[in-house]
Amino acid sequence: MKSVPLFIYTETSLHAGVGSTVSAIDLPIQRERTTQFPIVQGSGIKGALRSQATANDDDLEAVFGADTKKEDKFAGAVSVGDARIVLFPVRSLNGVFAYTTCPAVLARVRRDVPSFPAFNAVVTGENALVTSSSAVAVGGRAVLEEFSFTCTADKSVDAIAKWLADNAFPKAPEYEYWRTKVQNSLIVLSDESFRDFVQNSTEIVTRVRLERDTKTVAQGALWTQEALPSDCLLLSAIFARSTRNGSNGTADQVATWLRESIPSRIQLGGDETTGSGMVALRWAGA
Repeated sequence: MKSVPLFIYTETSLHAGVGSTVSAIDLPIQRERTTQFPIVQGSGIKGALRSQATANDDDLEAVFGADTKKEDKFAGAVSVGDARIVLFPVRSLNGVFAYTTCPAVLARVRRDVPSFPAFNAVVTGENALVTSSSAVAVGGRAVLEEFSFTCTADKSVDAIAKWLADNAFPKAPEYEYWRTKVQNSLIVLSDESFRDFVQNSTEIVTRVRLERDTKTVAQGALWTQEALPSDCLLLSAIFARSTRNGSNGTADQVATWLRESIPSRIQLGGDETTGSGMVALRWAGA
């Protein structure tokens, strides 16, 4: 088995929903039960990768599994984990927005990607750690939304920001600005502060359906929908195994196939026809 972690960067808002609820938001996004951190479930990622891969049907079935309607059934050669949040953009008084994260998130990334720099600092309350070249902290303070944080420059945050710029953000030339921005806009908040932002600073959009003739809102066709904003970074733990269809493909070959056959940009989640869910992909180590 070979680990091939996949970083996912949102270029437009992303709605990976859980259906209708009785909460204040009609169509909320997927979240972890315990932390309430946003996620994109692995089944949705696997389906998107399969549907948008550039390959023939035999290769798709070898990697993702045989069609359940076929008599000759076999499991796929990849295990796709939930995509969990790594960086969440928050409006900032300085620098327009900051890439926020927290110690719990950084520990998870290191668990999934061992080459990720260690982070051992303690962050509590209204304190935060930033890079030495921070554009979001001025005079030792950063204002995110309506909250003010006392900031301290830390070399471990510099190391994390550089690693993300080099290994997690898309490699394309048009991403040079964002690779630079993460190195001067990364801020590590406490776990509690980060949780509050990912719960309360997502995009909430009110949508309607109009009557064709009168152009008025149809009866009952007014709803609110939650989405992850653009410029989020997520990480999905993906594992490649040997194929099970008799083709004798090795885990290394399956991993190579994934990197070569999955486009660098795909659509993920719902509302495809409204431009939502456009994401850029980066295989860790690629």
